[in-house]
Amino acid sequence: MKYTRLTKEQLEELHPEFIRFLASQNIDKAEWDTLKAEKPEVAEQELDVFSDLVWDEVITKAQWLEHYSKNHIFLFKINEDAMQSIVIHAHTPHADFLTEGGLQWLNENIFSDEVKLTRGQKPFGEDRNAEVFSLIEQGAILSDGVLYGQLEDMF
Repeated sequence: MKYTRLTKEQLEELHPEFIRFLASQNIDKAEWDTLKAEKPEVAEQELDVFSDLVWDEVITKAQWLEHYSKNHIFLFKINEDAMQSIVIHAHTPHADFLTEGGLQWLNENIFSDEVKLTRGQKPFGEDRNAEVFSLIEQGAILSDGVLYGQLEDMF
């Protein structure tokens, strides 16, 4: 398996797509029920293949990621061959970007000495999608890139 298996909730959301996937494998509902009951390892493999297909499509289309922690916000712009980043670091213990108050504090203090903004760029290695997925596993979430774009305009 290249990525991780989708959660039960994610699989439920993608139920119609999963049915189409099984149909493309010539597996109907009766056969699926039989597989789950008599050959659970084969059913697990089908879930893994489907999960990888979904993750691959999502990651291939991903253009923006955000990762929030107490004193840092990591913003990523994902291109085909490289990833650009803007990192926001608060140099004060009372800033907490995991709270609405912390984000409000950032909005009011973005240009103060207590906030440091840095930019970076990193070319992708052999497997772009694996590198993007690694960030997701570490807590990054897909975003619309609005915050990245606003900060990029400031630089």
